[in-house]
Amino acid sequence: MGENKWMGKRWEDMDTDVLVKIFKELNLVELSPVSQVCRLWRLACSDPLIWGTLDFGLLKSNFIQTRASPYIWVDDRSDKRLARILRVAMAISCGNVNCMIFHYNLYMKDEHLHFISESRSPHLKRLVMPAWNRITKVGICQAIQRWQELESLTMPTIGHPPYIMEEIGRSCKNFTELKIMGSFDSQFSSAILQFLPKLKVLSIRCSKVTMEALQSLLHSMEYLEVLNISHCLLLVIAANGRKQVVHELDGQILERASRLREFHYCQSRSCIACQRMVVDEGIMRWYRYEDWFWRRDEVRSLDLQDYGKLFDAGCERLTSVE
Repeated sequence: MGENKWMGKRWEDMDTDVLVKIFKELNLVELSPVSQVCRLWRLACSDPLIWGTLDFGLLKSNFIQTRASPYIWVDDRSDKRLARILRVAMAISCGNVNCMIFHYNLYMKDEHLHFISESRSPHLKRLVMPAWNRITKVGICQAIQRWQELESLTMPTIGHPPYIMEEIGRSCKNFTELKIMGSFDSQFSSAILQFLPKLKVLSIRCSKVTMEALQSLLHSMEYLEVLNISHCLLLVIAANGRKQVVHELDGQILERASRLREFHYCQSRSCIACQRMVVDEGIMRWYRYEDWFWRRDEVRSLDLQDYGKLFDAGCERLTSVE
């Protein structure tokens, strides 16, 4: 009998699209050595189909809360771990990341943000921000200036929002989508009205919201199409500063909201998310609840769905700080 010969292609001769399908099943730790095998494999490893969304939702800092600014102390090993992971991810992705997701308990510094934004993610369109505590005004503004294609931002609440709204309005001409996690007051709504008047989608779900801010949005945001105030703690603030919880929206607000393409609203006593907002007194303690809970949103384009493959549970364990 003649010798049987294998007629398949060798790995180095595989089509790039076939390699991409295979490499999509790998996480960041597994992808790193694969990208160093040869030029063809490195090209496949950096394909936009793999790097469209870089989800670091499982990556958290090892921290302790403090009484002095920035009100947090982070283990130096956590910072070094984050820097190491970012270096690997940015090197392999070759600028092909369109969406970047960070956990709310990841305490990034300016140097981390600078490394990401400086020519390493020029086409970023969506960003889910980590905690603000150690990021300065200069640091975030410089990053936004580089992300001129940014369209969507999910952010923790911030004490002085006008500067970041102003920078987005100036640098990101296609920006249309904003999600705020925390508190939303008249100062925040005024900053949006002034600097992001063409905003189309806004979610403030699970936030403490003043009625004055809500009324201002509905009255003045001409281009707003989608608004999510589900599970919010709605407050009326009297002249003497006294706060009163609002349990039902009045007819005027509902009439204005009916003009929107989508209006999401829930204040049901049987709703688990609404119950949690009451227990937490308007500031959702996300760490108390399921790992996926903070990622949810009634607005489909803002919902983060399941955790991504690139930084999965296995990757988190392999890169964890001892």
